[in-house]
Amino acid sequence: MTTAIPPGTTGRRSLDERRRTLLRTARDVADDLAADAIARDQAGKPPADETARLREAGLPAALTPPGPDRGADWRTGCAVIREIAAADGSVGDVLARHYVHTWSGRFYAGHQHAAALEEESVAEQWLWTGAVRAPVPHDDGDAPELTLRRRTPGYVLSGRRPVDTAVATADQIVVDAVCAATGDVLVVRIPAGARGVTVESAHDRLGQRVAGAGEVVLDRVAITPEQVLGRRPHDEESTAPFTALAEPALRLALCHVGLGIAEGALTEARDLSRGGRAHRLPGEDPDLFLTYGELASAAQTATAVVDRATDVMARALDTGTHLDAEGAAGVAALVATAETVTSKAALRITARVLELADAPGLDRFWRNARVLTAHRPAAHRLRSIGEHYLNGSHPVVAAFR
Repeated sequence: MTTAIPPGTTGRRSLDERRRTLLRTARDVADDLAADAIARDQAGKPPADETARLREAGLPAALTPPGPDRGADWRTGCAVIREIAAADGSVGDVLARHYVHTWSGRFYAGHQHAAALEEESVAEQWLWTGAVRAPVPHDDGDAPELTLRRRTPGYVLSGRRPVDTAVATADQIVVDAVCAATGDVLVVRIPAGARGVTVESAHDRLGQRVAGAGEVVLDRVAITPEQVLGRRPHDEESTAPFTALAEPALRLALCHVGLGIAEGALTEARDLSRGGRAHRLPGEDPDLFLTYGELASAAQTATAVVDRATDVMARALDTGTHLDAEGAAGVAALVATAETVTSKAALRITARVLELADAPGLDRFWRNARVLTAHRPAAHRLRSIGEHYLNGSHPVVAAFR
């Protein structure tokens, strides 16, 4: 039975108590998801049932930026994401993108706007998703996917955008779009039920099959001034340091998803090797011990790197608008390092466990890790890390797109 987070009681509890309750709830939800993970992966349906479980446990409301008697600090939020991802990588992905997109008000809007938005998100228990593109060094001349045209009051938004999670089940979708009149890139939130919004779910994915990926199609969707969060700079050099954290924050949250997938695969393989009995060891096979030792070491190494990046990101988020460019660049370099180490470890662990145990569904961990890491080549990250190490460059290490 899942331990739900009691509504309306956060103000009467200490921060430590709230954190313990949230982590206990995450473990309960993870146990629930693990029980039928294989069947849900095989079905590959949009995550309607999964998001209902998250809402029932109160996780969308709990995983919002920290505020007076609400929300979760960065370290706790990432711990919850990793716990869920170990049981089901797809649902961990949904929760990771939800949590980071709830920070959108802080990254792009003013303080009062962000606070009001977060309070409404908690009260309505919104689930967030979205796809905000990183600034690029130069305009490639291509027509924008999403275009805003002025209409008093506000805008109308048209176009289409691929979204990696919860495209059919989220309550709020965050995207960036180009204003046709000014050329400004604006970050906006779209209520999922708004007129003119349709979604096209992706089918038959290799992995992350329950994440709910697809495309959102927007046909003259009305955008009110309150739905405009702010401007997204055209390039890295003109991005405010705190706003520049938006992209690496998402990438770091996804590192926790990848790490959770690796840990889940290793745990399941270990239990299978033990024959399902908690204290039965699989003989005295030194090669088997060696393999598990290598894989456990790889997981622990990735954990150390990701946890360090998480601590540094948490301090940067706490610094807020006082963060300087050097600090933002340092955070992004650590996140790129965490991505590099975690991607390698997750792919290695999830592939090798297939050699250690023969069981239906164990392949889902490799498929999930492969899809999660497919679009972020290591060479791009390593060049960015090297540039930062040699030159101490201030621009944030860019994500590959």
